[in-house]
Amino acid sequence: MEERAESLTDRASDVEERFLRDWGLELPDSIVRFWTWLQSLGPTEQQALRDLDVTPMGITHLASDPGAQPRDGIDVRVHGRYYRDPPEFVSFLHGGSDGLHYGLWFDDGRTCRGVASYYNNDGGGIDTTAATPLEAVRALLERHWRDLDDMRGEEGVSTRQSRLALLRDALTAFETGDRLEVGLAYSRAYDMARPPVDPARVTTLDGAGALAAGETALGRPPHNAADEYTFATHMYAVFEDPAALAAYVAEARSRCAAGDPTEALVLGRDLHWASGDDPAREALANELLAMAYQALDRPALAQIAEAHHRHRSLPSVDVLETRTA
Repeated sequence: MEERAESLTDRASDVEERFLRDWGLELPDSIVRFWTWLQSLGPTEQQALRDLDVTPMGITHLASDPGAQPRDGIDVRVHGRYYRDPPEFVSFLHGGSDGLHYGLWFDDGRTCRGVASYYNNDGGGIDTTAATPLEAVRALLERHWRDLDDMRGEEGVSTRQSRLALLRDALTAFETGDRLEVGLAYSRAYDMARPPVDPARVTTLDGAGALAAGETALGRPPHNAADEYTFATHMYAVFEDPAALAAYVAEARSRCAAGDPTEALVLGRDLHWASGDDPAREALANELLAMAYQALDRPALAQIAEAHHRHRSLPSVDVLETRTA
């Protein structure tokens, strides 16, 4: 075990250097703890992870091979990147059905604020409740525990809960050990509460909010303060009206040129989220995001946005080559 820990420490340093060089982002300690936890799991706990339908992906692949390279002609920054992932989102875990996946969230263009997740194949928005990867896994575990509680008495449920209990013990040895609730009680305490209004961020269509301090054309409220249905209805109506959309884009360009990139950022994020395989929306999203990130001194996000725009039609999010010994 000591040799494995030392090996991971060495690889983590290599990944940290690679991540800063190629993505322009700082690797948080929380993802290294997550990798250390994964490596510590025994066969029963690993089966419990499979019961959760959880699969490491994206940046986690570099933990086992920091030097892994993408296939020819593909930018490594799109590895693990789904069609709707904002540039701030860097995937590390696939979470099961309907395209659920988790990413580190870098909305200041340099450091990780926490964890974001959403269902790529569903209609929901991005959840930024979890502060760390292990906290996100704990929330998922307790949702499954809650579901299994509702199935008590059915064949195999007791065995699955026994495995999940061991997985929980392994996780709480690293994080969330002070949270004694399980199942529904845990979800109610930490996973279901309405998130607080965040005045440092502005409402966006994807539900994650954008870090910006300027003004917007709509006078958007702070993150978590909007009527989501009303806001989404308005924005999708704008996207279906070429004249209205052109006016919004012109306003965003004008404001950014005058020194306030907030409208370019939020409208670019909205168009990225709602591109729907429309090349015109994709191009406008990329233009607005690139100008906003550059104006906000977030060059890493501008470059990720450009890379994603070039590769949004890839048939798979896995772009790293498999190397054989």
